[in-house]
Amino acid sequence: MSSSIDSTLTPAVENSTDRAQRINALRESAYRIRRHALDMGEVQGQGYIGQALGVADILAVAYKDVLNYRADEPGWAERDRFLLSIGHYAIALYAALAEAGILNVEELATYGSDDSRLPMSGMASYTPGMEISGGSLGHGLGVAAGMALGLRHQGSSARVYNLLSDGELDEGSTWEAALACAHHGLDNVTTIVDVNALQADGPTAGVLRTEPVTDKWEAFGWHAIRVDGNDIGALLTAFDAARVHRGSPSVLVCDTQIGRGVPLLETREKAHFMRVEEHEWQVARDQLAHHHRNRKGSDA
Repeated sequence: MSSSIDSTLTPAVENSTDRAQRINALRESAYRIRRHALDMGEVQGQGYIGQALGVADILAVAYKDVLNYRADEPGWAERDRFLLSIGHYAIALYAALAEAGILNVEELATYGSDDSRLPMSGMASYTPGMEISGGSLGHGLGVAAGMALGLRHQGSSARVYNLLSDGELDEGSTWEAALACAHHGLDNVTTIVDVNALQADGPTAGVLRTEPVTDKWEAFGWHAIRVDGNDIGALLTAFDAARVHRGSPSVLVCDTQIGRGVPLLETREKAHFMRVEEHEWQVARDQLAHHHRNRKGSDA
């Protein structure tokens, strides 16, 4: 089943005051994630900053509202698993793990440095809370399928979430795993596709056209929801819908904006991997703070 999410469609059990408080708390969390990402980016002077800013709202909702975990026990057996298929998005996940209390904020200053637990591409053996290592794309959903099957055999209620990119939809292994998840009825799997329309070789539509994305997931037997990935209210509704769906895996197709919240970076050419000049980092932080102040009250 395919559907779109409107942020005005709120759960019946939640009153408007509770929802507004929920959204406001998540908006503050997303701001801190973005700020952490900018601070880490300044350490290296370059990196996948645009993607981190783009997925911050998704990560805030996931780690502060959706996932079941213990910050002081990252290996807790009953935790929900959050798999980062796209290892180069590690800067975004480190920021989210710090926001979640799994990493200390002070450790973020070591990002990408020698002997750091926070390498530029995600490594499960280095970082608490990093479930799988990065590298070649297209493997995260296959791992998610195996994990979900194992958890089901164990009688565990834990869920598996897999964040992948629209560029990973170029990979045949992603679609093989999608077939497997649907075949086995893995309704404990939720995939999140970051559709920012850009990949290493250029605009996604020019590299290999993947639209209509939601129709394709639906044809593969998934419960598909397309949502504005930078609208916290809409994300809440989408995650809530995926959480209660039964009988098939769910996918949230999230349209996001590279560099979200920082106009200086939103409009930058060749934004897949960007270099930011030394004097621009404070400008970026100032723009982010201004955007955050103006955004308050915009989501419902």
